[in-house]
Amino acid sequence: MIGYVLGMRKPSDMPRLTGFRFPREIIAFAVWAHHHLALSTADVEDLLAERRVILSRETIRLWVNRFGGHFAGCVTRDRPRAADKWHLDEGVVPIGDVKYWLWRAIDSNGDVSRPIPTKRQTDCALSPDADHRAHKGLNNRIEGSHRPTRRGEKIMGRFKSSREAQRFLIAHDQINTIFKPRRYRLSALSYRHARADAFSLWNDYIREMTA
Repeated sequence: MIGYVLGMRKPSDMPRLTGFRFPREIIAFAVWAHHHLALSTADVEDLLAERRVILSRETIRLWVNRFGGHFAGCVTRDRPRAADKWHLDEGVVPIGDVKYWLWRAIDSNGDVSRPIPTKRQTDCALSPDADHRAHKGLNNRIEGSHRPTRRGEKIMGRFKSSREAQRFLIAHDQINTIFKPRRYRLSALSYRHARADAFSLWNDYIREMTA
């Protein structure tokens, strides 16, 4: 994927998506750059233009909306089972003149989780059977998990609707799960191997794209 976009000379070895003018690798690159690099659609437009791929930011927005869910679903499907202990926290997302409360849940590995946990750690009275523990150090991990939301608000100029926010965050969280392997825990060589594995997975997901 990356080699094609950077060079613009290597022909695609994947079948073109029906009804789409650009190869699926370029569509996937736009989705990847928007979510993983936290670039606005305008920034992605410029990035591709420098590589002689001329299209509009509106086209990129449509690609992100249409295929972000595909990649998120692939990552969720292939991820190992979530750990049993969760960290929960809330954050405020203003949309228009309304404030929405966004609840985030990550497992003990730091991954955004969807299954039902057996243990939940919160800093507030979220539910009567949760293990409520009020300690700043214990909640640093979940507090840090809100950062992608804030980056999303910034690059999108604030969310326009709750549906847009949910669609963006689902794709953003899952895509970054495979491309952020906790670099501080890995040697340089191990990190490069993890990154190569992530791109290999990503290419598999590109092949699964359907119109």
